[in-house]
Amino acid sequence: MGMDEAIAARIRMITEAGDRLSGPDLLGFALDHAVTETGGLGGMVHLRGPGTRSLRLAAVHGLIRTVARDWAEVEAAGAGAPARAVAQGATVWAPALGAGGGTGPALPAGSGLLSVPLITPEKVIGALSVLTAPAGRPTPERRAAVEALAAWAAPRLRENPPDRDRDRGGSGNSLADAQVSQALWHMSDAFFAVDGDWRITFVNGEAERLLGAARTTLGRTLWDAFARLSVDDAEPGLRSRYRQAAESGTPVGFDVRWPTNQRWYSMRLVPVPNGLTVYAADITASRAREAERAAAEHAAAERTARIGELTDALAQALTMRDVVNAIADRVLPPFGASGMVVQLIEGDVIRIAGAVGYPQPFLESIDGASIHDVSPVSEVYRTGAPAFVESAEEYTARYPGMGGRPAAAQKQAWAFLPLIVSGRNIGCSVVAFAEPRRLDAEERALLTALSALMGQAIERARLYDMEHTRAKELQRGLLPRALPSLSSVTTAARYLPASEGIDVGGDWYDVIPLSGARVALVIGDVMGHGLSEAATMGRLRTAVNTLAELEFPPAELLTRLNDLVSDLGDNLYATCLYAVYDPANASCVFASAGHPPPAVVRPGHPVRFVGGAPDPPLGAARPPFETTEVALEEGSLLVLYTDGLVESAARDIDRGMRHLASALAGAARAPGPGDARGDGDRGEHASLERLCDEVLAELLPEKQLTADDAALLIARTHALASDHIAAWPLSEGPIAAGEARDHVRDQLTRWELAPLTPIAELLVSELVANAIRHGRGPIGLRLLRSEELICEVTDGSLTTPRIRHASETDEGGRGLQLVSALSQRWGTRYTSTGKCIWTAQPLP
Repeated sequence: MGMDEAIAARIRMITEAGDRLSGPDLLGFALDHAVTETGGLGGMVHLRGPGTRSLRLAAVHGLIRTVARDWAEVEAAGAGAPARAVAQGATVWAPALGAGGGTGPALPAGSGLLSVPLITPEKVIGALSVLTAPAGRPTPERRAAVEALAAWAAPRLRENPPDRDRDRGGSGNSLADAQVSQALWHMSDAFFAVDGDWRITFVNGEAERLLGAARTTLGRTLWDAFARLSVDDAEPGLRSRYRQAAESGTPVGFDVRWPTNQRWYSMRLVPVPNGLTVYAADITASRAREAERAAAEHAAAERTARIGELTDALAQALTMRDVVNAIADRVLPPFGASGMVVQLIEGDVIRIAGAVGYPQPFLESIDGASIHDVSPVSEVYRTGAPAFVESAEEYTARYPGMGGRPAAAQKQAWAFLPLIVSGRNIGCSVVAFAEPRRLDAEERALLTALSALMGQAIERARLYDMEHTRAKELQRGLLPRALPSLSSVTTAARYLPASEGIDVGGDWYDVIPLSGARVALVIGDVMGHGLSEAATMGRLRTAVNTLAELEFPPAELLTRLNDLVSDLGDNLYATCLYAVYDPANASCVFASAGHPPPAVVRPGHPVRFVGGAPDPPLGAARPPFETTEVALEEGSLLVLYTDGLVESAARDIDRGMRHLASALAGAARAPGPGDARGDGDRGEHASLERLCDEVLAELLPEKQLTADDAALLIARTHALASDHIAAWPLSEGPIAAGEARDHVRDQLTRWELAPLTPIAELLVSELVANAIRHGRGPIGLRLLRSEELICEVTDGSLTTPRIRHASETDEGGRGLQLVSALSQRWGTRYTSTGKCIWTAQPLP
């Protein structure tokens, strides 16, 4: 059976490659490839010796010396596979036990020997044998491949047969005859041979230059040559490689840098009977080309990796700053660039959206330039194609009106890349170099491709920045712009948006003045993030302000707020804490719907969290809400906060509250002399502002990413002095109005507020008259002196007074109209025993 087309093509290539070989080189070449084609363990070639009685070993491959020595000579009339192949003129395969015909040398168990005759037109001159494993007859294809190699080699051996007798003699031409020696001498590669004692037996011209040995000095050992050239010092492992090749009987190949000329050689050591042949091909140029190719491939791989990293980074970048930093980190280093600037077109103006590596004065000078000016950015915007400028001289020549820009920018070369998104040119990204730089075609193509990635990311970041800015503005607009300045409390607040994610939150706080010098302190959190949650927060804050003006107590206010949240949607929930501080009795009453408890810091006492377990959040709660009352002496701190301050993925809320208590204990202080009133107000407010900053710095460090918004409201309480409060019971008859006027006149005189007496007497008279006419007893009067004069009249009725439009003939009905006209503010609130009608007058 013949060979298949693939094997036949490979044999043709092998024979064409060895077409010029002869003698031992031809034998070794044919044997090497025969072993390779069969996948054999090794091989050998036997040729007829003088006469016809024996076959002598002429070449060996892959067999250790002991085996080769046993097969050095085979009887031509023997039963071994090589002898039978020569005698029969046909291919013979024999298993290991029969390879020697019972008298031949033994072979490894389980192997077999395939012997193919070497036939010339005149006679059979020898046999080429391949040792196969495992035992089993070689396939017809492999057998045919060996036969083809033998048929190719035999005629060439007849033309120039090896001189076996002189192979054993050790003369200068021991491995080839004069014709072969002449051919080897003129080889372009170095070739030399050594015998079993490592004496140099042949060198060609290139080998003389390599070893520094002339033909007249043949017979010296290879190790002498190595010592003379200091080879062992430069390549200490080279000698051991030579010995290993000779001992193993297997060809060895490796690359080495020769110490005398520092050039690279590919060496092939081929064991031969009683010696070793060495081929050394100069591969310095090819190694240099490989190094250049490897460097180029490494650079390309690095650029590809950078593109992958850039793609991942841009996918995660949210803001314009994130995008610019991602581009700077992953685009500038591979190209050796020193700076970049992103310029966007807004109408007819070029705006800088981000920059790295440029002087700030230069950026300020080019920001806001017209798109109609002659400039590289205008050119790129107009053409939609990138522009590359290799030097400052080229820049000045192309843009004469901007000759000073290279020096101001401290740059010498530029790549101006268009930013095109969905067919729209939105601007230009400039990659700049500190030195003149010529970008090759591959680099330009890569930068142009990168500009498409940049454009998409920059446009996404620009839109994100716009939306996020609008959302932040909405949120800031819904939060109080400034907290009111009140005598009963000094307050400071902080709002810290989440540093992770793109949506705004629903945290909020408020400080609401109430009647009777009281103040409401509110904090809440709409669950979730987004514009919808921020809008809901604004609605709840407005509702709380409205309900607070109606003077609802905390529990009742949260009940009505819960109804509102329930009406807004089934999946909407919010937490809220509503506290009312009364400076007249230095107490605070609060109710909570799912909100963390407030922290109280009293002078000289440890920090404590007041209130029991909070009720469920708004939207899920079932009223009534529990009310908690706590005494707050002068200078106490009431601290309200949202869960984003004390809770995170790495910290549970209990641990966070302990952390908050620690921060408050270390930073809080009782107000010093003069801090509570007058000139001390500014200092006390500043101390609370510092306290807010210290608490945030302790619980939310600057570089710590947070997934939730955080709000903090701290109030220092101030009780009304006892001499600023005056209260009296009144009679339930008509004389009550006169009693009230007398009390007001006397008290305002003691307070040195006599100018307020006429209006205060009139207001009190109308309020008392209204209580007598429409309410029921008991009736009481109370005056409070805070930042304004407050007059309160209480009675036991729950009837709400209303202003009526009296006709011209009516004798009454104008009292509350008069009260509204004379007072700065007035209103009604309900108490546990009835109601209270109050008025407020500004102090002189």
